[in-house]
Amino acid sequence: MCANTNSQTPSDDQPDGADSQGNLDDKKPETIKDYYSEKNHEAYKKLHSEIMDDLEEEMELDLEDLFDEQVKRDGGRTDFDTEDYKRFRRFYFKELRRLQIELVRMQDWVQETGYKLAVIFEGRDAAGKGGVIKRFMQRLNPRICRTVALPAPSDREKTQWYFQRYVPHLPAGGEIVLFDRSWYNRAGVESVMGFATPEQVDQFFNDVPLFEQLLVNSGIKLVKYWFSIEDEEQEWRFQSRILDPLKQWKLSPMDLESRIRWEDYTKAKELNFQMTNFPYARWNVVQANDKKTARLNCIRHLLSQVPYKQIEHEKIVLPSRVHHEDYVRTPVPDEMKVPNYYTDI
Repeated sequence: MCANTNSQTPSDDQPDGADSQGNLDDKKPETIKDYYSEKNHEAYKKLHSEIMDDLEEEMELDLEDLFDEQVKRDGGRTDFDTEDYKRFRRFYFKELRRLQIELVRMQDWVQETGYKLAVIFEGRDAAGKGGVIKRFMQRLNPRICRTVALPAPSDREKTQWYFQRYVPHLPAGGEIVLFDRSWYNRAGVESVMGFATPEQVDQFFNDVPLFEQLLVNSGIKLVKYWFSIEDEEQEWRFQSRILDPLKQWKLSPMDLESRIRWEDYTKAKELNFQMTNFPYARWNVVQANDKKTARLNCIRHLLSQVPYKQIEHEKIVLPSRVHHEDYVRTPVPDEMKVPNYYTDI
C-alpha cells in the first residue's frame, strides 16, 4: 500500500476554533462540539447516529470491494487477510472522510468564485474510474458538481464536428463537471475497434490541442486522469463482474473485446500520451491496481490542482418553529403508506 497508515495527519473533521488535538478556543462561545458533547446526552446520541449513517453509506459502497476481494481469495490470493491490509482499510475510511470534507470546501469556493473545473477520467475497462467518481460525488451538491457519461453517438451526432456533443456539457462559472470518458474515445476505443478511420484519428490529434487550448483560454481548469491497471488485475475484476449480479450490467461486449485486444489498447494509450500531453492540459496517471489507494490519491491530487480556500460564512442559527393553536396535522391514510416490510427484524 502506498498510503502511510502511521502518519499523524491533522483531522479537518472538527469545528472552527479547534486545534489538531481538538482543544477549543476558550474565547469562543459555546461550540457545536460543546453542544453535542456527552453531557447533552440526547443531542450527542442523535449526532452519533447521523455520523454512523454517513459511514454506513460508504460501507454499503464498500460491499462491492469486499465481493471483489472474495473472488480473489477464491482464486488463491491472501493479501486481503493481512494485518497491514486491515489497518489500511481502517485508515481508508478516516482519510476518505477527511478528503471529502475538503472536496465540500473546494465546491464551496468554486461556487463562490465562479471557478470552472472540468475533470476527465479515462483508462482501461474496469480500472476503477466509476468508483472514484462515486466517491467524488458522494458528498457534493449535484447542482454544482455533475457527472457526464455520454452514450455512443447517434447517427446525427456522427455527422457533427467531433467535439460538438461534448461542448454543451462543459462547466459554466461555479460548476464542476466530471467526464466519465470523454472526447478521448476517439484515440482509444474508436481507434482500436475501427469505429473511426485512420484519417479521423489523425484529424482528432490535429484538432485536440486547439480544442483544449480554447477551453483553458476561456477560463476552464482542465484536469485529465488516466487509470492504469495491470493485465492480471483487469482479469480479476472482469471475473468479479461475471459472478456478481449487481455488476453484470457493467460487462459489455466492448469490455470482453478489450481483453482480446489488450496490446492494441496499450499501443493506442501510448500514442495518445505522446500526442496529447500538453503543458496546459497534462495527463495524470493513477496507479489503480488497488482501488482504495487509487481513490485517495486521485481525490488528494485533484484538491492540490485547485487553489481553493475555505469560505467563511455567517454562523447559521436555526429558527424556532412557529406554533399555532388551531394547527391540526391530518393523518396519512393507510392506503397511501408504503408498507414496513421489516417490522420483524
